[in-house]
Amino acid sequence: MEIFRTKSVEQSIRDTEAPEHQLRKRLTATDLTVFGIGVIVGTGIFVLTGQVAKTMAGPAVAVSFVVAGIVCGLAALCYAEFASTIPVAGSAYTFAFATLGEFPAWVIGWDLTLELALAAAVVAVGWSGYFASMLSSIGVHLPSAIAGDNPVVNVPAIAIVLILTTVLVVGIKVSSRVNLILVATKIAVVLLVIVAGLFFVKAANYTPFIPEPVPTPQVGGLKAPLVQVLFGVTPVAFGVLGIFSAAAIVFFAFIGFDIVATAAEETIHPQRDVPRGILGSLAICTALYVAVSLVVVGMQRYDQLSVSAPLSDAFTSVGFAWLATIISIGALAGLTTVVLVLLLGQTRVLFAMCRDGLLPRSLSKVHPRFGTPARLTVIVGVVAMALAGFVSFGELAELVNIGTLFAFVVVSIGVVVLRRTRPDLPRGFRAPLVPALPILSVLACLYLMLNLPVETWLRFLVWMVIGVVVYFVYGYRHSRTAAPSVRSDD
Repeated sequence: MEIFRTKSVEQSIRDTEAPEHQLRKRLTATDLTVFGIGVIVGTGIFVLTGQVAKTMAGPAVAVSFVVAGIVCGLAALCYAEFASTIPVAGSAYTFAFATLGEFPAWVIGWDLTLELALAAAVVAVGWSGYFASMLSSIGVHLPSAIAGDNPVVNVPAIAIVLILTTVLVVGIKVSSRVNLILVATKIAVVLLVIVAGLFFVKAANYTPFIPEPVPTPQVGGLKAPLVQVLFGVTPVAFGVLGIFSAAAIVFFAFIGFDIVATAAEETIHPQRDVPRGILGSLAICTALYVAVSLVVVGMQRYDQLSVSAPLSDAFTSVGFAWLATIISIGALAGLTTVVLVLLLGQTRVLFAMCRDGLLPRSLSKVHPRFGTPARLTVIVGVVAMALAGFVSFGELAELVNIGTLFAFVVVSIGVVVLRRTRPDLPRGFRAPLVPALPILSVLACLYLMLNLPVETWLRFLVWMVIGVVVYFVYGYRHSRTAAPSVRSDD
């Protein structure tokens, strides 16, 4: 069937050499690692640690982070192999096009559009909240109509997206330098938390390390986890099962390492440096998460931790409230880098889709001076500003999670397919234990997806149906891989 036509790896690489669609190669392994850390270390390390320790895992939350890190590591190894083999913008979309075919590639590209655009807007709203809170601490109070819990127009969220969109238009190297400064700031704050917190750790707070298991209240209707609806399995808090239930939650603190792969085309030595960037950023972030979680539960007994601001409140409980302000600065820097890298990833995925003709190809032209997809960057920025400024998200943020896990599943399957169909391709990095490792990655991701609410699955399916309609109305007829009798060029 023509909708499963594949695009050869050689053709994908040739497309990157067309002058008007050619991105400039400026990035190194260090830049990519910093991008990865920039998008992974966000609210997860400042909020999820206390929430999960108090309600799901107790002091064993550190083990939950290790489990989640291993699950991400399985997918990361698959991403690393693909990115070293096909160093082209688009990440999972490009990988799917080379292995599973055009229609599956469109589905994953459409899925990534939902994941990245929505995530950028959600994080921008979170940034606005921290920014307004910091201004209030120095006596500057923003009107409730433009900031706060329910503003009419969220002006700070719009402003940060506008600033970061401008940075991305100016150039990838400028973006990486801004990201480096902000990442250094938030990592310094995280290390301060770890080092300062060690002086207030009490061994008694680690007992019991794994609290006795407690059944969680059963949730009904559309809010029930899919695993409960299908198999009648109710998640358990605490105990060994609680550690794995908590891992399904803290997993989302790791989301973002896959975005490193979207910058493969702009990397000087992609076969070597992209795998280093993906695996390096994931390893560093896992170590930071484990260290912070051990310190926090050691400073304050797990059942007394704050759910909304565990790090700040832990230091307040030991008489160092002034550190809460510094932690807020770290959180603000952290959220800024997350928005920046999410916007970067979104533009690169759409850039690849436009260059292939599945979306208007004219949008994939790069700026003659800056060497960036300026048109797409501005469009993505405007959409993100509209979402961040005027839309109330709530539980829609969970769509980000299911979209990411779906992408992981497709990439893991694709590695096995490409090994079978193109064993001759030079691979700068080879994932070990194929096909066992990709199969484990698929199963782990499906398990985490089953723990998401039914309503999240329904919203995801609606978005996918819309994508299928768009594909057959536009993408199928304009695809550059379509037969001349089918194709309708722009």
